[in-house]
Amino acid sequence: MIRSIRCLVRGTVQGVGFRPWIYRLAAQFNLKGFVRNTSDGACIEIEGASKDVEDFLQKVHGEPPLHCAISQCLLTDIQPQGFHQFQILSSLDRNQHEALILPDMASCSLCLKEVFDPNDRRYLYPFTNCTHCGPRYSIIEALPYDRINTSMKKFIMCEQCQTEYDDPLNRRFHAQPNACPVCGPKVALLDALGGSIDIAHMAVLKTVEMIKQGRIVAVKALGGFYLMADALNEDAVSLLRQRKSRPHKPFALMMPSLDLTAKYCYLDPLEAELIQSAQAPIVLLRKAPEGLKVAESVAPQNPYLGCMLPSMPLLHIFMKTMEGPVVATSGNLSDEPICIDNVECLERLKGIADFFLVHDRSIIRHVDDSIMQVMCNEPSLLRRARGFAPLPVDIGISCDGILTTGAHQKNTVALGLGASAVVSQHIGDLDAQVSYITFEETVRSLKSIYDAPLTDVVCDAHPDYISTRFAHSLKVKVTQVQHHHAHVASSMAEWGLNQDVLGVCWDGTGYGLDGTIWGGECLLTDGLDYRRFAHLNLFALPGGEQAVKEPRRSALGLLHVFCNGNWQEYKDLPCVKAFSLEELTVIQRMITQKINSPQTSSMGRLFDGIASMVGLCHQTSFEGQAAMALEYQVIENLVLAPYCYKIIPSHQMNGALGIDWSGIIQGVIEDFRAKRDIRMISTRFHQTLIEIIVDLACQAGQIPVILTGGCFQNKWLTQKAVDRLKEEGFKPYWHKQIPANDGGISLGQMFVMAKRRENVSGRTGKN
Repeated sequence: MIRSIRCLVRGTVQGVGFRPWIYRLAAQFNLKGFVRNTSDGACIEIEGASKDVEDFLQKVHGEPPLHCAISQCLLTDIQPQGFHQFQILSSLDRNQHEALILPDMASCSLCLKEVFDPNDRRYLYPFTNCTHCGPRYSIIEALPYDRINTSMKKFIMCEQCQTEYDDPLNRRFHAQPNACPVCGPKVALLDALGGSIDIAHMAVLKTVEMIKQGRIVAVKALGGFYLMADALNEDAVSLLRQRKSRPHKPFALMMPSLDLTAKYCYLDPLEAELIQSAQAPIVLLRKAPEGLKVAESVAPQNPYLGCMLPSMPLLHIFMKTMEGPVVATSGNLSDEPICIDNVECLERLKGIADFFLVHDRSIIRHVDDSIMQVMCNEPSLLRRARGFAPLPVDIGISCDGILTTGAHQKNTVALGLGASAVVSQHIGDLDAQVSYITFEETVRSLKSIYDAPLTDVVCDAHPDYISTRFAHSLKVKVTQVQHHHAHVASSMAEWGLNQDVLGVCWDGTGYGLDGTIWGGECLLTDGLDYRRFAHLNLFALPGGEQAVKEPRRSALGLLHVFCNGNWQEYKDLPCVKAFSLEELTVIQRMITQKINSPQTSSMGRLFDGIASMVGLCHQTSFEGQAAMALEYQVIENLVLAPYCYKIIPSHQMNGALGIDWSGIIQGVIEDFRAKRDIRMISTRFHQTLIEIIVDLACQAGQIPVILTGGCFQNKWLTQKAVDRLKEEGFKPYWHKQIPANDGGISLGQMFVMAKRRENVSGRTGKN
């Protein structure tokens, strides 16, 4: 019996070799028809023996090609068309864009084998790729994913490349970035003024030579520029810090191989798998004290190194020649998006880079390296970018037509398509004008690629966020979602939770609806709405934003509550000694008279205050510096009694519980004055926080517990909290595929808005 069907396949099916795979599958089962790309995904029409068609469909569902993610297969039985063969037809464009874009992927083993084979025509060619690897999101201009809609359209394929491209049995069949030394992009080494020094492979060799001489080189890669320096040269790394105005924040490292990485860091099997994966993320690895050493300035006073392997042939060739680790930090000024354009790079990185290794394949949008760590024996994303964005997150509720604008720091945006949220790559902090331009361009780009009409725009409740003001400029209905509610909702969306949860949301700063700065919150929520179940008792931040950069000010705010403003007894504490007498007098007046001293419940600022009290960090140059310093003092397997604390009804918020931290402050001061090891103080502090979490969970009842917010990037805190919650019979959830920090806010906003829209639809009886 002959059966004829039409199958619309949605998901990540373009740019992954899906059509040639379907072609070969059809030949295997002797089926006739065609496959073509559309803006909805891929459309297949096949006919043949009913049993063969059934077996074909089982293979499509059960054994898709590498990197392919099928979200939906819509089957329709049709009249037999009398096909005589199976063909791959040209793409069909439509108005509604539902096809999903594949992220940029690291070089596959087959391409690398060619790159380093002296007998291959792509020997040492920096832009070798196939349908299994290479650029995607960073070069696409529109759907469907065809060469004409990418930045490769200006490179006309030579006869050999065209033959590969046209051959359904070749792994480069319809590989849109396909190229070779004859017809493809080329590299060039430029001086600081843009003058050409050399081209092609000699440019790469001279770049290595310059870096080994201690020079700093900007290198254009897949999604933007790196600033590179010899990681073994202390003078070069220090110079890069000075030029980039980045005194303390750790630099990422690029390693030539996994074997060399293992000589500098501990690597467990999962970490080894992550660093070698097609996503090629930066993976946080613990330094091996007995191993090889990089320059101290790479990651000062930090037990971890952020390591990655090369993500494209250009970097593989470069690193194989370099033979040792290099600093590979983003090509930007602090907190700005990375440079992607050759001309722009010469201007923005003037005075930082001595030389520029560029290429002529345009980058359409910047895509940073993703950052991961292993936490609770699972991969956990700290920054979601290359290799992951813009893959969608299925939230299980219709969110079609919703745009979310995210937070102010670590910004991402998201677009709703059906029941999936397409979350953008990491954009960064929106303070600088160039960051805002990138933010606007990312929104425009997502809307354009998916041709998506907007019905709702969602933003943070903070009225002064740039992302909030942007949302109100779009002339679409705007909904605000409180910052910490969005944090909890992002984890609910990631895990597919559709029930009441206790969200322990600890971070640095979030706009509180009571006029205070929130950040030590426990929320009861079903996603739709929330109730503030508990929070840290309030304390002042003298200087407001200045206190965020000066942990010593948070410490004084805590002390002011603890000792009722009588600081004379605490002049021996490092946080008090960090100020002059005149400064102390001014700050005391600021707090007492409530002059630029907002009240906060922030756990991030509590971390800051404790770090300053014990002398670890009084002023910071990057977000989270003081909290990280305190985290790195924890003694892994030491069990100590927690400090005293109380959880009592709060007079500061009706119906909520207050977490009284005064006993913690008293215990820290006593331990410090007794000259106990700071590592012991940090361990007791962390263990106290874990017991607070368990205590709150017990009071909330047997519901799932979500750990979210920037404080839960703290590996030790998260792992031990998960362990303790499990011991007490709770089901804990923590972030894995979406960052716990503000990079997850856009997804949380999407989930809340989708729930609210569903709720309204349910009440009005609409479908």
